Amino acid sequence: MKISQLSRATGVSARSIRYYEQKKLLSAKRLDNDYREFDEADVKRIKTIQIYLELGMSTKEILEILKCHDTFDAYSDDGVCDEMLEAYEEKRGEIAQQIQSLTAVQQRLDQRIEQMKVRQSLMTTTSGAPE
Repeated sequence: MKISQLSRATGVSARSIRYYEQKKLLSAKRLDNDYREFDEADVKRIKTIQIYLELGMSTKEILEILKCHDTFDAYSDDGVCDEMLEAYEEKRGEIAQQIQSLTAVQQRLDQRIEQMKVRQSLMTTTSGAPE
């Protein structure tokens, strides 16, 4: 299939497909006229790439994971790819740090909001007092 057909089959733009190819996440066969030629395996590969992008993985991380996919069926329970496990653990650690940072920011905001509400309440009470 041509790049436009692959784009329709996956919902991914031709530009993104070219980018994946540039980053070595995807490789197309070249026809005599230099057109790219893709097959059904490329549809599955692009969907896999999209999953990892949605998880926040970089193209470099995805490339390492895809090496595991190329070696064996990464979704089976029969084997473990060290690179994939390492990438998952690293991403989980990054997410845990982000959660910790965001929780700290949220707590500071909650404190600031509470202070502002108290001040607002005091201002309303003092400005509305009879003379």
